[in-house]
Amino acid sequence: MSGTRRDEELENGVGVLAIEHDSEFDDDGKPKRTGTVWTASAHIITAIIGSGVLSLAWATAQLGWIGGVPTLVVFSGITLFTSNLLADCYRSPDPVTGKRNYTYMEEVQATLGRFNCLACGIVQYVNLSGMVIGYTITASISMVAIRKSNCFHSKGHAASCMFSNNPYMIGLGIFEIFLSQIPNFHKLTFLSTIAAIMSFGYASIGIGLSLAQIIAGKGGKTTLTGVEIGVDITPADKLWTTFRALGDIAFTYSFSAVLVEIQDTLKSPPAENVVMKKANRTAVLTTTVFYMSCGCLGYAAFGNKAPGNMLTGFGFYEPFWLIDLANLFIVIHIVGAYQLFTQPVYSKIESWAIDTWPNSMFIKGEQPIQIGQKTVFSLNGLRLIGRTLFVIIATILAMAMPFFNEILALLGSMTFWPLTVYFPVEMYIANTNIRRWSRKWLMLQLLSFVCFLVSLVAACGSIQGVSSALRTTKPFRFKV
Repeated sequence: MSGTRRDEELENGVGVLAIEHDSEFDDDGKPKRTGTVWTASAHIITAIIGSGVLSLAWATAQLGWIGGVPTLVVFSGITLFTSNLLADCYRSPDPVTGKRNYTYMEEVQATLGRFNCLACGIVQYVNLSGMVIGYTITASISMVAIRKSNCFHSKGHAASCMFSNNPYMIGLGIFEIFLSQIPNFHKLTFLSTIAAIMSFGYASIGIGLSLAQIIAGKGGKTTLTGVEIGVDITPADKLWTTFRALGDIAFTYSFSAVLVEIQDTLKSPPAENVVMKKANRTAVLTTTVFYMSCGCLGYAAFGNKAPGNMLTGFGFYEPFWLIDLANLFIVIHIVGAYQLFTQPVYSKIESWAIDTWPNSMFIKGEQPIQIGQKTVFSLNGLRLIGRTLFVIIATILAMAMPFFNEILALLGSMTFWPLTVYFPVEMYIANTNIRRWSRKWLMLQLLSFVCFLVSLVAACGSIQGVSSALRTTKPFRFKV
């Protein structure tokens, strides 16, 4: 309710009612935000701890102890630092009292102008859409892994247990069509909480199984520099897999695309940037512990022969029921994470449609679904048809490109530098008026340049990996 409307009601003698009703809205006229540091942490953890954590043993194997462990630590520190810079841009020009920026693109436009805003939008929405495709592939691999685990258990580890991913991708797509009718980001708290719990569950199982294998004395051979050049590995192979490993690690920290939307769910006071920084610290430090554990213990358990995904690549066969449980946790987590990454895409498309056709009932009209006298749900024509088409297209693309590690590396390499580093750094420089060529300016530019080089070499490695995979796997006919 606007201030003018409230003043009119005060003059009409209904001031108490108006003030009570006004308490349901924030300073921008939108419904009162209810998010806390814990709900924001749950959203971030759901976004961070994803399928990429299961590839960290493989990534560490490519880099070795001398490269893998420091890389994980450095990526963690950079991500936390730049995420905090991004948190200060939610309101502008002042981070506490300024105007709200509801999306990443709005933050960039308010600080860096229209051209940077368009560039940010392209990268962000390609990233979000790509994450959905990657999650569809990963969920299907985990569902097939459950079936394969039971097959190996009953027929032996040498059995030919090959199954198509396509039915599982289609099944996930159908389920996500129903979940996509959740109207906005603010309604995802319960789903994100469940997904965050699931991510801890399967990461813990992977860590526990790796630790048990190490304690039993069955750990693989590890080296300081990782996979060694030899008969099966040429210097070129080593170089490309090292690049792809950097892309995989970058992917595990590629969650900046949804940080602004998460921050927009927070209530205040205290100021949103203060709460968001606490959530960033909690989430990044928590996930780094899991990342280090999965990467290091997984590498110690499997050595230089670590599989691309330690729970679906069948580094472990027994206990088969625990492998099944871990993969079930992965699927449940992905169901929630899928919605976390698609909601900003839906919001952007629907906001554009409302601005273009403001009087269309198909776009703005809501059809309440009631049970008795209570409205339990509301259907909207654009939401129903538009989101359904998006899920269908994402599912078809996932069926056409079913390459796990290569897709992770490509997504990570394409989006880590611009979204996680470049835009937060440039906005911070602009907002705080850091003098050009000063020591602080040079250090921030050096950070951005180094991360750009990492993204560039990771992109080269991932493109080479996808090219190799396309030569050996036919789209729509992928079996694992």
